[in-house]
Amino acid sequence: MRPKIDGVDYAVDEHIWGHRLHDAQLPHLTVLEFLGVLGSNADNPLKAAPNEQVSYRPQRQMKLRGLLFNNPYVESIREKSLPDEDKWREWKTRFALDATEIDDADMEYLRRAFLSFDDFAKAIELLRSSAFEARSNKRWSSKFVFPFGPDALYEDLRVVGGKASNDRLFFGRTGELLYLMLCRAERGSELGEKLIGRLFNVSAPMNRLARTLQGKPQFSEAKDVGYLPQASNPRFDRLCDDWLAILSRDMPIYDALEHLIASAGLNMLLYFLERAKTQVGDAEPVELVCEIVSRERTKVRALSGDSYQANQSLSLRAVRAAVEQIRLCDEWAKAAETDDPDGERLCLMRAWFQWPPVDTDDETDYEKMTGDELVRMLADKAETRHEGHFGKIHAAWSRSIGLSSRRLSRRNRYAPNDRLLKTLVVSIVEDRMQFDEFLHEVRARYGLVIGDAEGAHLVRAKTVDQDALSDNRGNLETRLVGLGLVRRLSDSCSFVENPFVSKGEV
Repeated sequence: MRPKIDGVDYAVDEHIWGHRLHDAQLPHLTVLEFLGVLGSNADNPLKAAPNEQVSYRPQRQMKLRGLLFNNPYVESIREKSLPDEDKWREWKTRFALDATEIDDADMEYLRRAFLSFDDFAKAIELLRSSAFEARSNKRWSSKFVFPFGPDALYEDLRVVGGKASNDRLFFGRTGELLYLMLCRAERGSELGEKLIGRLFNVSAPMNRLARTLQGKPQFSEAKDVGYLPQASNPRFDRLCDDWLAILSRDMPIYDALEHLIASAGLNMLLYFLERAKTQVGDAEPVELVCEIVSRERTKVRALSGDSYQANQSLSLRAVRAAVEQIRLCDEWAKAAETDDPDGERLCLMRAWFQWPPVDTDDETDYEKMTGDELVRMLADKAETRHEGHFGKIHAAWSRSIGLSSRRLSRRNRYAPNDRLLKTLVVSIVEDRMQFDEFLHEVRARYGLVIGDAEGAHLVRAKTVDQDALSDNRGNLETRLVGLGLVRRLSDSCSFVENPFVSKGEV
């Protein structure tokens, strides 16, 4: 029996990928939402069983976000030649005009926390400079400071008329799914303890500064996390192992966080594609043919674009296959033997997809439709809805993590940037690794095809010649040399080196 999913008119995408993945929630926002769930479960991090309902109580931190992102006049007041007391008085008057009146009316505690107005303004400037998308045109209540610690974490909110609500635009539950994925990884509990130890240090200087600006934490109501259909998946374990590897490297946690975000984006993108492949009955592993961009146009570019387009269409095919799959189940066939086969099939559709609705305002008489007509109608509706958000995930996330690009081309193709390449090295290489072995690991773990050995099947199929892939391999080696990540010992022997050698216990 499929679980009922609240808040949806019909459940198709949700039973393939979970409730829910969302294209507007890019990987950095996904990790921020994840950290909110993790912090609320800090006493039992990433230890929930697959059948256990996970709840959390996110922070609002209205004072902190208001001071950082709804406080544009603090700099101009700071620059005025006024006595300190007058600066505080003018700022208080102007801030009150835009205050939400949601626990941010009384800001007198700031006078006691800072020696002078200038110190207060400098603190605002420091934290604001670390924010994600600080210069974007997003509403102020949907901008986020860097997660320096538990006091710097809060949920996305819409503030209207003195009331704040979570509308699931930028925190659309994708971070909740990330939490469930890591809970269901074999080493999830180990990762949970390390994340709490590294990212939830209340005494960290920048967290203390955030706490000083915020004062006492503010919380929303408790809520349950979303729905993830699988109790286990190799991709959950791959993601967990990658995060453990990154956390073991000898680098500050705030630098490591950038790699954690890229790793989460890559692995969740692959989860999205892998689940789609499974749904359409394709047993071949996901493959992403990558062009390593060079000064000269390469023959791999067109192949990479074709690979991108093939993967882009996967999820839409999966949605129709998921709906039409109901025709293959035993209950569908048995319905033909009953006195009311179409009525039995309508009940089966409701059990599988929560559709057709029992009570509806539309004029469609679902009771008079055949089972096949219901399947066709739902498949069309599901495809249309899918194209709105789920169907944009591949394009949005691959671009966000630096996997895809349109640079020097008229269409998108896989062309990993330096930032993503660094994350791959940090995740895979403990100390040093022979270059060809590194290419093999990149292919085995993430489906990235770069060199001639990994693309041998493409050469045999005559879709590309071996020299083109060999040149592509050489372009990657040159890129990594330029990044200080490859050492050439001879023309035929190169090693990928991780500059952040694991430091042992973290």
